[in-house]
Amino acid sequence: MTEPKKHEATGTAELKVFISSRESTCDECRENLGHKAWIFLVDNRALCLACADLDHLEFLPAGDVAVTRRAKKHSRLWAVVLKWSRARKRYERQGLLVEEQALAQAEEESLADEEARRRRRERAALARDQLDQQYLGRFALRVRKLFPGCPAGREQVIAEHACRKYSGRVGRSAEAKQLDDQMVRLAVAAHVRHEETDYDGLLGQGWDRRDARGEVREEVERVLESWESAPT
Repeated sequence: MTEPKKHEATGTAELKVFISSRESTCDECRENLGHKAWIFLVDNRALCLACADLDHLEFLPAGDVAVTRRAKKHSRLWAVVLKWSRARKRYERQGLLVEEQALAQAEEESLADEEARRRRRERAALARDQLDQQYLGRFALRVRKLFPGCPAGREQVIAEHACRKYSGRVGRSAEAKQLDDQMVRLAVAAHVRHEETDYDGLLGQGWDRRDARGEVREEVERVLESWESAPT
């Protein structure tokens, strides 16, 4: 067996996401992921992207070398997407999963301004098509009610991330469809973990996600407690 390729920035093994060629089930949440699922392997267990804490990343298809290079440079956390080729009997790179802001910055640096804006508009239109607007609005209102100290506009970001169709995110669960408080809290905690702590940076350095979660747990709880208080 060959040595795993090392992450250019840290020297740790690069993260890999596989597009499954058969029916798959997440070994953590037990959700049936269907055919051609995107899975992350850890300790001989297959995890969906949500359970692997990679579901917030954007997919950048292979092909544009300049954008790919810059996106990797700017993203604290990224993973290679691989798919098995029956014809060639090997895994082939399909692209990368990178942080949204890293992809946007890479496009800005690599493309003319108008072309970058066009591509962002296309992605935004696709994302909007995937959202159940009515449910999204109710979810955002519930976030604001439970966390009145949440920065203005952040409830919409949390709702959009949690409620995208077909994503496996907590916002799409049966409990969250009924706006269960605990499930809404999990969605807010996930947002805080990614946006208010260095959690993604730790994962990008090769930390085990459980260890990384433990490292930032107190910081996440501090932010949640502050958001649960009404702003003065």
